[in-house]
Amino acid sequence: MADYLPHTDDEVAAMLAFLGLSDVGELFAAVPSALRLAGGLGLADGQPEPDVLAHLGAASRANRAADLVCFAGAGAYEHEVPPVVQALAGRSEFVTAYTPYQPEVAQGVLQALFEYQTMVARLAGLPIANASLYDGASALVEAVNLGTAASGRQAVWVSAGVHPHWRSCVRTFSHGSGHRIVEIPLTGGVTTWPDEASSATGVTAEPTGVTAEPPGVVVVAYPNYLGCLEDLSAVRRLADAHGATMVVAADPVAAGILRSGGEWGADVVVGEGQAFGTPLSFGGPYLGLFCCAAAQVRRLPGRLVGETVDADGRRAYVTTLRAREQDIRREKATSNVCTNQTLMAVTAAVQLGWLGTAGLAEVATRCARGTRYLREAASEIAGISPLTGRTPVVRELALRTAVPARTVVDRMAAEGFLAGVALADLVGDDGDGSVDADAAAHGLLVAVTERRTVAEIDGYVLALDKAVRR
Repeated sequence: MADYLPHTDDEVAAMLAFLGLSDVGELFAAVPSALRLAGGLGLADGQPEPDVLAHLGAASRANRAADLVCFAGAGAYEHEVPPVVQALAGRSEFVTAYTPYQPEVAQGVLQALFEYQTMVARLAGLPIANASLYDGASALVEAVNLGTAASGRQAVWVSAGVHPHWRSCVRTFSHGSGHRIVEIPLTGGVTTWPDEASSATGVTAEPTGVTAEPPGVVVVAYPNYLGCLEDLSAVRRLADAHGATMVVAADPVAAGILRSGGEWGADVVVGEGQAFGTPLSFGGPYLGLFCCAAAQVRRLPGRLVGETVDADGRRAYVTTLRAREQDIRREKATSNVCTNQTLMAVTAAVQLGWLGTAGLAEVATRCARGTRYLREAASEIAGISPLTGRTPVVRELALRTAVPARTVVDRMAAEGFLAGVALADLVGDDGDGSVDADAAAHGLLVAVTERRTVAEIDGYVLALDKAVRR
């Protein structure tokens, strides 16, 4: 197979000289030798392209992870992507569309984004949705930014039930923003908010790290990353008591059967939209959902598409309130986000439009029933128990295994199952405010989507039994 090198030898030499390197191999010195391809691809020079593709396909099929039945989630899920979604979202009009700064030549994309905003706003139960952000974690960061600006206070109380990666992202950004992040621990899989502890014990109970300053933002996940449903009415009372902004990191699939964040009184609802038409794709690109109350529309980050009429009175779509954005106001902007995930947003709009209200409810119901079925069956295995007891769950649950969860994952891979995610890989070996060290070592986070059949769940349970008994 012939090589294609876009750079001349002189260009490569100039690059290496600028970097202070002697050869191209030094560019990859940081990659461990065990991960490098030592012997090349084993292809003869001048191979035809079909032969090369066949060779690479055979090599990929040797990867045991390629055919595993997926029970892993932890923020990225294997949901069904109907062919119609791929066919419509993959059209060149959407795939090649650029930023719609000129509405007169971008009405199709603008209308698709407007419809996306409408459906996401309905899921969240709030009137305003933007045209998407990069992913759920960055959407949460923007929600914290909005909430602190609205309340005028920098203290942020974040439930330890929020996904560990999302919490890490918020902490990282707080180093530059000056936000003071306080994580509220879980008890039995749900958040123990300070006011709840106060009412239960009759004494004032504040989480570690809280000062006299009340929170400007209170963040909760619904369901939380362990799969448990939180009492959002308690969060609303807490936010009202402190005059804080209530932010809900919601699972948009679960919204098909649960009350929306807006119905619980949330000021901001964020989420990860990967489940709507975007395959797992090795971690991205994904889709950040963001909705807020009308009072906060001028603090809404990113792009907002609005409906209007043109000079002839015909319906038209435009980007609106763009003065919030960095490319317009720079240091006075309320957000440094001035782009979005248009293709993923259009894909989500197609998926949601295809499912409809009844279809989304059916997907969520199948997830919930499959998760409960797995929990009941797995609980019959000696050495397996629900980590959070009988707390209601929707699509995900945490199991406590008699042997280390990482060992279970390795053993079940040999049986053809991607068993889940070991909690230690999410929170570290020492645990965090959501689980302790023992639960981190023996906790396995398992997800059941509508794609999993009864036969697959039964097979998973048999393999799990074998994995813990061996």
